[in-house]
Amino acid sequence: MLYKIEVIPNVYQFTFRYANVFLIVEDKLTLIDTGVRGNSKWIIKFIRELGRSPEDIQLIVLTHNHFDHTGGLGFFCKITRAKVAAPKIDFTLDKNIIPYPGYVSNLLSVPGFTLIKKRWILTAKDVDVLLEGGEEFPVLGGLKVIPTPGHTSGSISLYSAKKKILFVGDAIKKRAGLHLPLKTNTTDVGQAIASIEKLAKLDVDAICFGHGRPITKDANGRLAQLLEKVRN
Repeated sequence: MLYKIEVIPNVYQFTFRYANVFLIVEDKLTLIDTGVRGNSKWIIKFIRELGRSPEDIQLIVLTHNHFDHTGGLGFFCKITRAKVAAPKIDFTLDKNIIPYPGYVSNLLSVPGFTLIKKRWILTAKDVDVLLEGGEEFPVLGGLKVIPTPGHTSGSISLYSAKKKILFVGDAIKKRAGLHLPLKTNTTDVGQAIASIEKLAKLDVDAICFGHGRPITKDANGRLAQLLEKVRN
């Protein structure tokens, strides 16, 4: 089952199987992450209800290389000519390095899981633009790429200073409050804490997460509380 939220005007969150996809509606359309397989038909239906076409999707940005954020990419690439941008570190790993924590990495290294590994881990071949951090897209008055490693080595967040909206992927976990990503799903906890320190310096009115509903009230205060918690 899918639900939809308008986070701020013309920025929509779609949630399917607890994974979020964000659609930014301007002259051109932008997707942030693509969620898991199976969500695409609802997103396309909504785009058409807006009087727009799937071909209006010009840009797809992936926050990191995990299947619940990249699962719908193949479908969207088939029906659009969108450029795909993603963090270089996550998508140019040595073939023996997996952007998942230990237990998943060990599982995917077993020969019998080769097919799953191909579906779960994309490579530079699947991406048009490899991001190193600091890039800015002409979206939402300027959407800046901020490296926020920890959950994965290459995880990024996206920030619009003009709209004061922040997309954090899985750099922050939201469930009954804000938290670091789960240690069992994180490659480097020290990096994850450093990323929170970086994000807490931003001026934000809205925070969008890879999982869970967005925050649109006291976003700065919530980030400050999270920073205090992780420092302690």
